[in-house]
This record gives sequence, structure tokens and C-alpha cells, in this order.
Amino acid sequence: MKATTALAGVLTILLATAMAASAQDSYPSRTITVVVPFPPGGSSDVVTRAVSAKVAEALKQTVVIENRGGGGGVVAAVAVKQAPADGYTLLLANNGLFAVTPAISTDVRFDPINDFQPITPLVLFPSVLIVPDASPAKTVKELIDYGRSKPSGLSYASQGLGSGGQVMGELLRLKTGLSMTHVPYRGAGPAVQDVAAGNVDLLFTSYISAAGQIQAGKTRVIAFTGQKRSPILPDVPTMAEQGFAGTEMDVWHGIVAPKGTPATIVKRLNDEFVKAAHTPEVVQMILAQAADVFVTTPDDFGKLIAADVDRLGTAVRAAGIKAQ
Repeated sequence: MKATTALAGVLTILLATAMAASAQDSYPSRTITVVVPFPPGGSSDVVTRAVSAKVAEALKQTVVIENRGGGGGVVAAVAVKQAPADGYTLLLANNGLFAVTPAISTDVRFDPINDFQPITPLVLFPSVLIVPDASPAKTVKELIDYGRSKPSGLSYASQGLGSGGQVMGELLRLKTGLSMTHVPYRGAGPAVQDVAAGNVDLLFTSYISAAGQIQAGKTRVIAFTGQKRSPILPDVPTMAEQGFAGTEMDVWHGIVAPKGTPATIVKRLNDEFVKAAHTPEVVQMILAQAADVFVTTPDDFGKLIAADVDRLGTAVRAAGIKAQ
């Protein structure tokens, strides 16, 4: 009886292993969902949809984008963390969600390193620093001088608590010692609108999020936060060129899966997302947003995540940024 029971147990394990291997070999056999923790229409959402469409073509399976906001991205991250580790539920993560949010909140309910399997980053978004068209500032120095002339200092908008806009605003405040009031919004869209209306003094945001108001002449770009000038904004100097090095934060967005996703599926996803990001149409679209295609291996992406969790987490804590 014992031998029979043991044999049955071995057969069960072998059958389960065979079934798992078969599932991996046939991957993907159904729809893949990429959960985006931001509203539709933002820069990262646009890129993710374009890349995912190419991945769907290559895999011959539907790739659905699910926009799931809430909690600064925490709701989406927790949902993907709890999903089966089978390659059918993925998360669009960024260094704001993975490195900044855990440093400002005690209720993130996920571990960016231990709960997720990196696949690849997709895009690197430097930001632009915009001011209302009516602002007297045409350079960062003039903006700071303008703030020093006001009893209340400057007000700066952000895309929300813990966003890249807030981190860069706080880094600028620390760099200059200027009094600056943070005004958080629910996303880049309303923040840009209020800068254009002159209700706040400045905003760090992606170019695509502000392009409409920039082109309409309602906001002015006075600095670029990348390591070098953008080809589509060649006359706009970087923050470093203007004497404000150390206030930059390039924002990456990339694909991760639940921890435990099989290595064969991780490799397949990495291969297809990397190829999709390099297609001419996607490259052209990304460059038009003053951004860069940014892809790598799962291992290197994991190292980047760990480095940013340390670097940005340290900077956020030093700045005293807290969830409100």
C-alpha cells in the first residue's frame, strides 16, 4: 500500500511537471494582459499600447491594455503581484512606482524586488521643465530669482504624490533652498492645464504630456532634464547646463511579471518586447516624444530596479517627501 501511494505521488508530480512544461511550450495560448497603473492617453500608456500591438502580432495572440489607477500605482502593482505567475498578466512599472512610492508610504503592500520578475524596460523619459507663458522666467536661474522675489516663493505642480514631478520639484527646492509649495494633481493632464492657466509656477513632466500646451504657446519649456539636449528641442538647455546638476530624474517604464514566472516565458517575453521596441514605427514615435528607446536583459533590468530603489529611495527620504 505504501509503495502504491508513493508511486501515485511520484506520478502526480511527473504529470504536473509535464503539464507545466507543456503550458510553457505552448505559450502564449490565450490573451495577455498588461496592467498600466495610469489613465489612458499619457506618455507611458501611448508607448505601451504601440509596443504591445507589435508583440501581439509576433505572438499571434491578443495583448490587452488594462488601465487600473489608484493609490499611485499600488492597486495595479498588488493586482499583478497576486496574479498567477504564468506570463499572462504583466505590469507596466516605473521607477516612481518601484523606488519612490515605497520610500514615501508605509502601505505599499508589495516589494519591488521580491514580488516581481523583470522582463525589460521599454522607454526612458527625460522631463521638461515648463512654466506659464506669462511667467517672466526664460531660464531656470530667472525662475529661481522670480521665486525669491515673491514672499510665498514658487508653487510647483506634480502628477501626484510620489511622482517624478514631485521628486524633481523637491530636488530643485533642496538645491536652491527656495520656498516651494507642492500642488499635487491626479495625473499629468490636469497639472499641465493649471500651469497653462497660470495657477502654478512650474511643472516637471514628460514632453508628450505638455506638447499640446507648448505648441499652443500657453506654456514655455525652460529646461530639459536629460543628460543631453533633445533632438526635437535643440535650443532648450539641460538643467546641468544651466548650473542645476543633480536635480534630474530620468523616468524609465518597463514590463515586469509576477515572481516565479518560468524562465522560458521570461525569455520569450523579453525577446518579443525588445524586438517590438526597436521597430521603426515605435522608435520614431518614442523619439518624437523627446524620449529614448531603452531595453535590456531581465538580469540587467533587475539590477537597475535595485539600484533605483536604493538611489531614489535615499533621495526621497533625504528630501522628507511623505505620502499625505
